[in-house]
Amino acid sequence: MIHNILTIQPINYVQGNINLPGSKSLSNRALLLAAQASGKTILKNLLFSDDTYHMLSALQKLNVKYILSKKHGSCKIYGLGKPLFSHIPLTLFLGNAGTAMRPLTATLCLNKKNIILTGISRMKERPIQHLVNALQQGGAKIEYLEKNGYPPIKLYGGYMGGTINIDGSISSQFLSALLMMAPMAPKNTYIYIKSKLVSQPYITLTLKIMKKFGITVQHDNYQIFRIQGNNTYSSPGEYTIEGDASSASYFLAASAIRGGTVRVTGIKKNSIQGDIKFANILEKMGAKIHWGSNYIECTRNTLQSIDMDMNHIPDAAMTVAIVALFAKNKNPTILRNIYNWRVKETDRLQAMSIELKKIGAHVIENKDHLIIHPPQKFISSTIETYNDHRIAMCFALIALSGISIKIINPKCVNKTFPDFFNQFKKISTFNK
Repeated sequence: MIHNILTIQPINYVQGNINLPGSKSLSNRALLLAAQASGKTILKNLLFSDDTYHMLSALQKLNVKYILSKKHGSCKIYGLGKPLFSHIPLTLFLGNAGTAMRPLTATLCLNKKNIILTGISRMKERPIQHLVNALQQGGAKIEYLEKNGYPPIKLYGGYMGGTINIDGSISSQFLSALLMMAPMAPKNTYIYIKSKLVSQPYITLTLKIMKKFGITVQHDNYQIFRIQGNNTYSSPGEYTIEGDASSASYFLAASAIRGGTVRVTGIKKNSIQGDIKFANILEKMGAKIHWGSNYIECTRNTLQSIDMDMNHIPDAAMTVAIVALFAKNKNPTILRNIYNWRVKETDRLQAMSIELKKIGAHVIENKDHLIIHPPQKFISSTIETYNDHRIAMCFALIALSGISIKIINPKCVNKTFPDFFNQFKKISTFNK
C-alpha cells in the first residue's frame, strides 16, 4: 500500500500559542450521554475527527437527531430520554474508535434488536472479551462473529443488571462503558474490580461527566461501584468540552525541547483529564511550567531523565518517551507499568521501540515497561506510523533534534487531531 510521506525539516526554535481541539475522550462520552439524556444539549468545543465521526454516524443510525456546526465547533443534540435503540437489525462500522466501540457495545445490550458492531482490521485485533464477559454476567447475549474475544460482535440485548465482576487490568474503557450504561438498566448494578485498575483517571473523567448529566455513582476507592438502575440521564443544557490534554502534550514537549515558550489554551490545572499531569512530569524533567486561568505554558530548561510509573497517563507517556531523548544526564528514562500500550491503536510498546531505535536511541522493550537511552547522534529516518495518530504526532518532535524526519501516512492524525501538522508548523522556526 502506498502512503503519503510528510517530511518535516529541522526545527530550530518553537514559540507561540495553540488553542487546543476538544478532548476525544470527553467528546465521545458527551455525545453518547447527550444522545440518551432527556432534553436538548448543546456541546461546545466538540472535537471533529475520525473517532467522533464514527460516533456521530452510529448515533444517526440509532434514531438520534442532531445539528452540527463545525464553524462554531458545536453540536446540538435532541436527546432520546432513554437508551439508544433500533427498530431493525443494524450493522455499525466504527473504524478504529475504541471510545465508540466499547461504550456502544455496553449501551446496545439494552436494545432488543440485533446489532453488529465492526471496524477496521486493527479493531478486530483489540480485545473486548473482559467487557463482553461482564455484560453477559448481567444477562446480555453477545456473539463473536470472527475471533473469540474480539470484534466484530453481534448484540442481542438482554442486559438487566446484577453483580458484575470485571478485570480492570487491560483497559479502563471497559469499565467506563459499563458505568455509562448501567444507570439505564432495569435493575441495580454492582461492579467488583478484579486485578489492578489501569488508567484510573479515565474512570474519574467518566464519573464526572456522568454527574454533569445527572447521574452520581457511589464507589469504594474504585474497587466496588454501586449504580442505581431504571434511571434517565438529563441534559445540562450546555456542556463545554475541555481542550485535549493528550494533544497538549506535543506542544508543551516541543517547548521543553526547543523553546522559547509555548502556551496551550482551553485547559487548566483542575482539568478532569488525567493527561493534564503530563505538565507535572515535564516539570520534574526540568522544564518550566506556568499555569494560567485557562492555559498551560511551558518554557525550555535543561532536561533530565525520569523513572516513573506511567499507568495513569498512558497516551501522554508516549510523548515522555520522545522528551527522554533530549535528557542531558547519563541515566536512562524508564517508563513503567505501560502494558496497556499493547492493546491500543497498535502495539505501541513494540512500535515505539522499533521507531526509537531507527533514530539512534538505545531501547530495551519489556512486557510492561520501556528503557530509553538518548541517541549519541540522531539519525534522519522514515517513521512507520502503524496508522496510529499518536506515533505520528510523537515522532514529529524528532525534527527538533536538528535533523529532518519523514512521517509515513501523516493523515492518521485525523483520528483525533486533523490539523496537528499545521498547528505544529505554526509555532516552529525552521533551520535555514
